[in-house]
Amino acid sequence: MRIDPVKLNQKNVLVNDYFHHYKNVEDKFEYNPHHEDTLRKRADYVQERTYNRDGLADTLTEMNEQWGAPSRTFTSIEKLRDNKTMAVVAGQQAGLLTGPLYTVHKIISVIQLAKQQEKQLGTPVAPVFWIAGEDHDFAEINHVMMKSEQRMKKIQLQLQADQKASVSDLPFDREAVDSWLQKVFAEVKETEITRDFYQTVVRHMHQSSSYSEFFARLLYQLFSEEGLIIVDAHHQSIRQLESGYFEQMIDENETIAAGVSAAIQRNRQQGYPVSLDSEADDAHLFYHHRGERVLLTRNEEGTFHGKKNEVEKTKAELLQIARETPWQLSNNVVTRPLMQEFLFPVLSFIGGPGEISYWSVLKPAFQALELQMPPVYPRLSFTLIDRKAEASLAELQLDVKQVLERGTASEKVKWLAATSNPPIERISEQVKHEMEDIHQPLREKASELGPDLEALAEKNLGYLKQMVEFLEHRMLQSIEEKYEHEMKTFKELDLLLHPEGGLQERVWSITPWVNTYGMDVFKRINDHHLSFTHTHYVVYV
Repeated sequence: MRIDPVKLNQKNVLVNDYFHHYKNVEDKFEYNPHHEDTLRKRADYVQERTYNRDGLADTLTEMNEQWGAPSRTFTSIEKLRDNKTMAVVAGQQAGLLTGPLYTVHKIISVIQLAKQQEKQLGTPVAPVFWIAGEDHDFAEINHVMMKSEQRMKKIQLQLQADQKASVSDLPFDREAVDSWLQKVFAEVKETEITRDFYQTVVRHMHQSSSYSEFFARLLYQLFSEEGLIIVDAHHQSIRQLESGYFEQMIDENETIAAGVSAAIQRNRQQGYPVSLDSEADDAHLFYHHRGERVLLTRNEEGTFHGKKNEVEKTKAELLQIARETPWQLSNNVVTRPLMQEFLFPVLSFIGGPGEISYWSVLKPAFQALELQMPPVYPRLSFTLIDRKAEASLAELQLDVKQVLERGTASEKVKWLAATSNPPIERISEQVKHEMEDIHQPLREKASELGPDLEALAEKNLGYLKQMVEFLEHRMLQSIEEKYEHEMKTFKELDLLLHPEGGLQERVWSITPWVNTYGMDVFKRINDHHLSFTHTHYVVYV
């Protein structure tokens, strides 16, 4: 296995500035991730604060025992009881078969940074992965994309799920998941690993009581020796720990909402669009009412209610709920980072481009609760390339960076054009140029006879050029048929390295890679030392 860094252009303007022009965005964050002493300063801050470490460790132990977590996870949990221990945190929804590849890339990032900082700081640092089990958008996570012939195919779990129930609360339909798994594995090429892989997944599925647990069990299967701690934010025991923190969020609700809303407007004025809608009357909390997760807003009188008036609570009633039945409350993207900060001794948070973007407006929310926003580190990003694809890239003389950023379409056209000598494109351009010169006297004469004929002459030239372009297209089509194997290779590379116009990690799942290279393929990537000065790596497996 070879791993090479590659520098990709960042399309998100804010994230690009975060990486390369931090001065432009430094007022939006608490810590500069590019400074060597950042994590040392952050460690001093964290170790001065107090946390309910024993309560957290007890709850994590109970939760992870239910999931059959590996022994090293419990070692990491016990370390959290020590006042010196800190955590590197990342999170994600509970996707089926772990979701897109970027989920495991986040976990590799968390483990890598925790390991590196434990060595540098000389104090224990635990890698923590936060499952957003309270999220209710099941449509986002109920499928995987699999390569099928010459396209990416969406294989969706057929389940009539309650659209407003939290994923961790959804009934876990083993029969439906079992049928879905058969469809997924029908798309993979049979290898010596396939049978064991399939049986392992099915075993974890039968041992799970929720989609979040199924997700956690598979992640532990992939990363069993790294001391990773997984937490389901929607677990009732976690909610009990959060009781007092919900009270603080309710008390400071107006300040949090006003600060975040103002920060979003400021970002937009500066040319930094954020994919986060927030108004000054948003509560940034959900109330769980009759099996549904209702987003709360706040009116002028300070009363909290659902947008469709499904529920209405006074501030006093909401505070009582926070004290007595906190599992009826949950966080949204604004208050979830605050809850992480209250619960865990967070040394740093790791996020993808979208998360870095919306974290840029959260500093006022942290300040409202007298907290410091933790350093935000960009997660590591990977593109996996098998030996066949590596050989194809070399054979077609394609630059990996260009293919990752733009795909193979333009390179395919160039390759086709170069198969004739001189290239068809060049001949076509030359013919059109000469045609324009020959046609010039006609256009001049037509212009003398009036504007109508002048326009007709221009149109006539356009038609002639179109006919040449049509012939050029048919000739290229003929060459494509002649070089069918090469054309298929271009398409295969595009599906692998630039699927649906983006990075592999946003479309592909772990399934084909584990099926070919084994359950330890991501562990072997993680065994390398990966520097956070590079954000994207190409992995030649």
